Amino acid sequence: MEREQKILKYKGKVVFEKLLLPSFNRIQKEYFEKEACFIFVNKGEFSVRSPTEILNFKKGTGLLAKCLNYFFETDEEQRNIGKNVEVIAVIIYPELVNALFQFDISTSNHSVDFNLKKMEVTKLLHHYKESVNLLIDNPSLADEQLIKNKLKEFVMLMSKNVDAPSELDFLAAMFKPNFAKFEEVINANINANLTLTELAALCHMSLSSFKRKFKEIYEESPIKYISKIKIEQASEMLKDNNNRISDVAYDAGFESLTTFNRAFKEHFGKSPSEYRELI
Repeated sequence: MEREQKILKYKGKVVFEKLLLPSFNRIQKEYFEKEACFIFVNKGEFSVRSPTEILNFKKGTGLLAKCLNYFFETDEEQRNIGKNVEVIAVIIYPELVNALFQFDISTSNHSVDFNLKKMEVTKLLHHYKESVNLLIDNPSLADEQLIKNKLKEFVMLMSKNVDAPSELDFLAAMFKPNFAKFEEVINANINANLTLTELAALCHMSLSSFKRKFKEIYEESPIKYISKIKIEQASEMLKDNNNRISDVAYDAGFESLTTFNRAFKEHFGKSPSEYRELI
C-alpha cells in the first residue's frame, strides 16, 4: 500500500490533514514551520520521539504537540499489530491566530510544562474529528468560512481539555517550546540508533553545528563517543547470562548484531561471547 494524503488549506497553509502510512520504522514530522498540532490516531500504533521522551499511541488517543522537532516510530510489535497507520491532524500556525481570533499571543505569559502531551480522545473530540474527516473526504463542502469555524472550534475544545485560562493563553503556550539542554537530548537518545542527522534534528541544529557543539562538550566526535557509551553499557548487560547477545545488541542501540560484534571487538579486543566467558 502506498502513502495516501488528503489536505485542506486555510490562507494557503495546510490546516487539516488525513494521512495513511504503510509500515515504517521512523519518519520525521512533516511540517517544519512554527506550527502546533493535534493528531488523532485512527488506525495502528506508533510512538513519538521528542528530544527527551517517547510516548506510545494507539487508536482512540491523540497527540498535542508544540512547535518542535520530533519523530514518528514503530517497533516490531507495533508493526505486527497493524500494517498501516492512519491519523488526522489539525495544524495551527502563529500567523493564522490573528486571522482566527484577533489575538496577539505575545501579550500572554502563559506556559505549560510539556512539549508533547498524550490525550484520550473524549466524545466531544471524537465528534469533532469525525466532522473534520467528513470535510477532508468531501473538500467541495469545505469553504473558507467553514474551515475557519472548525479551527476556532478546535481551539475552544482544546483550551478546555488542557484547562488553559483562556483560548489566548492556550495558543500562546503552544508556541513556546521547552527546549532541552544539549546533554539531556544526547543522554535520552543514546540507545535509539538514530543517525547523526536525526540526532541533530532533535537538538534543533544543522548537522555541522551539532558536530561542532558535540566536540566542544564531549571532546570526541559523536560517532566515537556514542559507540563507546553503547559498548560500555552492553558490557554491563553481558554480565547477566540470561541476556542473549542479540538482545544486548538491540537494547544498546546497535542496528545489527554484526555491527555490534565488530564495534565490541574493536573496543575490547574480544568478541561479546569471548568477553562473556572471561567475566
